[in-house]
This record gives sequence, C-alpha cells and structure tokens, in this order.
Amino acid sequence: MSVSPASSRAGWHTSQPAVPGRPPGGQRRPANTAAAPMLTVTLNIPLACEESLTPAARRLLDAAREMLERGDAVVSAAVPAERRPDAVPAGRAPSRPLAPTIPTLHILASSRSVLRDGEPLPLTRLEFDLLLHLVAHPRRVFTRLQLLNAVWGYEHAGVRTVDVHVRRLRGKVGVDVPLVTTVYGVGYRLADDARVTIDRTG
Repeated sequence: MSVSPASSRAGWHTSQPAVPGRPPGGQRRPANTAAAPMLTVTLNIPLACEESLTPAARRLLDAAREMLERGDAVVSAAVPAERRPDAVPAGRAPSRPLAPTIPTLHILASSRSVLRDGEPLPLTRLEFDLLLHLVAHPRRVFTRLQLLNAVWGYEHAGVRTVDVHVRRLRGKVGVDVPLVTTVYGVGYRLADDARVTIDRTG
C-alpha cells in the first residue's frame, strides 16, 4: 500500500502495537488490541508540495509509509475543525454591524444650489426644479403629465422627458441615496427614506 500527499494540513495518525522483538517486514500478524498497548503518533505535515519538505519531515513521512506497507500501522486523515466565532464576554451584548449612513441633501432655494453632505452638487435648472417640486410635496405621487406641467410649464413635450431627467437626477445624487421612487403605472414621488432639507432663505 502506498501513501501519497492528500491535502494541506492533513494529520497522520499512526497506531502501532508496542510488541518487543517483532521482526521488521514479513507477513502481517493480527494484533491483539485487547492485550497489547497501542502507541498513537500524530504527524502534522503540510503535504501541498512534498518536494518542499524538510529532511526531517521527509524521513518521518517515509517511515510512516514503510509501516503502512508492512501493515504495522493505520492512517486516518484528520479533518480540520471549523473555527467558531469568539465567545461574547458575559455582560456584553454582541456587536451589530453598523448600518450604512444615508447621505443628506440640503437644498438652498434662494441660491438654487444643492449640497450633498456639505459638498456642492451640480444640477441643471430642470433637475433642480424637479427635485425641489418632489421634496416640497412628500408622499404625493405625480404623473408624468403633472410633472411636465409643474416643472417644465407645458404638457406638449414627450412624457419620456421626465424619465430622462429622473434618471440623470438619480445618477448625480448617487445610487446610495434614496431619493425618487417609481410608482409603476402612475409616475414618481419622493422616497420615504429620503433625507432632504430645504432652506428657503439660503
């Protein structure tokens, strides 16, 4: 029986009856495990690349193979135990992952500017008017025609114009900022978890 490298960090468990005077080699004799004491040796040798073994580790591996070929030992692969999470000390609640912080938009109505967490956000005139209109009427759903009339001032343009400006507004504000919610089959409204403030004096 030959033994070849199996996997990284495999454990060699070699069990050999400690019977004095036993000749090396020869036919395997049944071991009386009930009467003879057993010696268990565990070898932890990285077997990913046998050529990289040190001379001492190679001699141990060769000796284990020789014992296996004579039938004087048995080998079992040790399965590495899964690491368990560290125990939480008594009296301390387990830590919870921090929720992502939603950026805040601040609208300065008088100067027609928008700040995202204090940083200026470049918006076109129509993008600013669309955002201001939605923020001024939270929880209200607007159809595309209503937005065309309120923001553009006419209803003769294609309704897809609203979709284009909503998409551009979302892209500039950031995908991580909940802002405009699509109400399928109807239109758009301000998102429930949008964090937007209006300063009409700034």
